[in-house]
Amino acid sequence: MKQLRIRVLAGVFVVAGVLSWAGARLWNSLGTLPGVPLAAPIVLALIAVVLFATAISLRGRFKAQRERRPDAKGVDPMMAARAVVFGHASALVAALVSGIYGGTGVFLLELLDLPARRDQAIYAGFAVLAGIAVIAAAVFLERVCRLPEDDDNHNGRPHPAA
Repeated sequence: MKQLRIRVLAGVFVVAGVLSWAGARLWNSLGTLPGVPLAAPIVLALIAVVLFATAISLRGRFKAQRERRPDAKGVDPMMAARAVVFGHASALVAALVSGIYGGTGVFLLELLDLPARRDQAIYAGFAVLAGIAVIAAAVFLERVCRLPEDDDNHNGRPHPAA
């Protein structure tokens, strides 16, 4: 499985942000602008918490296995792989959603004199921060689940570019 690439996630974020900003400007010129739901940052924050909790749990279990503790609970490789896949998918979706809310939030900065739009700009800002937390949690989870032979140096040979 390929590693998460921060450049790809940043590219998704920027492209989604620019398209969202342009779409918000167009939509606003036609009359109304769709709202930014309060649930957006909450859901992203919950996903980040789940990813961080999974990573911390797996890290502890891997450490117990490495130290060969008698009470060590094993880690099913398929479960670890599923966790990493969930992290990858969550990071990509978080980059997309954060870009959308980021672009909308940048547009809403022009309308801060309206209380409803100010609240939506705040929700959009928190959604971007929560999306960044999801990405950080996914990268952390991926690092925790990395196999020893996945290091950048394979027996003295450089790791082939992916």
